[in-house]
Order: sequence, then C-alpha cells, then structure tokens
Amino acid sequence: MRTIRISNSSIKAIMPSSDARLAFRHYFDYSGNMEINTAVNALSGIAQESRLQAFRLLVQAGPDGLPAGQIGDRLGLAPATLSFHLATLRQAGLIQVRRAGRSLIYSAEFDAMGRLIEFLLEDCCGGQACLPTGTAACSSTPAKGTTQHSQETES
Repeated sequence: MRTIRISNSSIKAIMPSSDARLAFRHYFDYSGNMEINTAVNALSGIAQESRLQAFRLLVQAGPDGLPAGQIGDRLGLAPATLSFHLATLRQAGLIQVRRAGRSLIYSAEFDAMGRLIEFLLEDCCGGQACLPTGTAACSSTPAKGTTQHSQETES
C-alpha cells in the first residue's frame, strides 16, 4: 500500500473551504478501499450456496472449464437459475466464459481467486511468515511437472 503525503495548504489551494480535510479524507478513504470493495464484491459473489457450488465445480474442472449444460446437470439447476448464478459470479470477477461452437464454456478465474486469497491473508500473523510458500496464491499456470494441487501440498 502506498502512502501519499499532501499538505493541508495544497488541499486548500485546490479546495479553499473549511471542509478541505474532510473532502481529502473521504477521497483517499474511497480510493484506498478499492481493493476492499473488490474483495467484498468477490466474496458476495460466492455468498450463496448454488454459486459457491458452481465456483468450486469450476475450480475442480481447472483452466479448461465446463460447458454450462454440464454445470447445470451436475448441480441440478434449471438453465435460467444457472444463468443468473453464473452471471453473478462473472460480475464478481471469479469466472470467465468463452464460446466454443454453440456452447458456452465457463472456467474459474484462478488469478482473481489467488488475488482474493492473498488479500485475505495479507499481513497474516502480524506480517511474519506463518504459511508455507504457495499457500496464499493459486496460479493458472503451475510449475513444470506439477499440478496446482501438488504445489500446495508439497510446500
């Protein structure tokens, strides 16, 4: 996180009012919370049973993903319900979709998932190294000769 220092006189030159400090604080609180807002958005995306199940299914499927029909069949969801849940996950930035012929293939956004986990574990244990390396992030490109899961368990 970057710290930006601006003097009150600089703020008053831009905003010559007695509320300059309040406006300054609001502006930087808002922009500083962008990462928090992104995390809240992602967490709210999986804060429902069907969406969490769909996301976990896509994580298990790996980078290749699954067609929408298979996701619906495995979860026992009607197409309209599934479409709603997948759209919510997509808006939360946790999944992506691509077209393959007439099918829509959904897959987990492993980089976004890794960033969310890193954010949640940021400064864990007071900033001391308390977790094995590789636990806090998931990469869509595992190291040569390993799978994503073996990277986590080998650490």
